[in-house]
Amino acid sequence: MTTMRQLVGETLRARRAERGLTLREVSGKARVSLGYISEIERGQKEPSSELLAALAEALDVPLSAVLRDVADQMELHEVVSAPLATVSSIGADGVRASAA
Repeated sequence: MTTMRQLVGETLRARRAERGLTLREVSGKARVSLGYISEIERGQKEPSSELLAALAEALDVPLSAVLRDVADQMELHEVVSAPLATVSSIGADGVRASAA
C-alpha cells in the first residue's frame, strides 16, 4: 500500500522536475534544509502543512494544486488495489453506487 507521505513526496519531486529546479534551489527558496526536502521527496518524512505550503510556494505552484495531485494519485492507487466487486460498483461519475 502506498502511503500518503510517499504520494506527497512523489508529487513534489515531479513538480520540481517539471520546473527544472534542483533540491538546492528549492531548499534556498523554501528555507528548508536540502536533506529534509530529499527525505520528504523519498517518502521518508511527512511535511507539516506549513512546510508543504512553503515548498509549494518555492515551486511556484498553488498548494491546492499539489493537494489535488496527491488526491488524484491516491484515487488511482485505491482503484488499482480495490477488489473487483468494489470497482464495479463505482459509476462513470466516480461515485460508488449504493446497495439497494
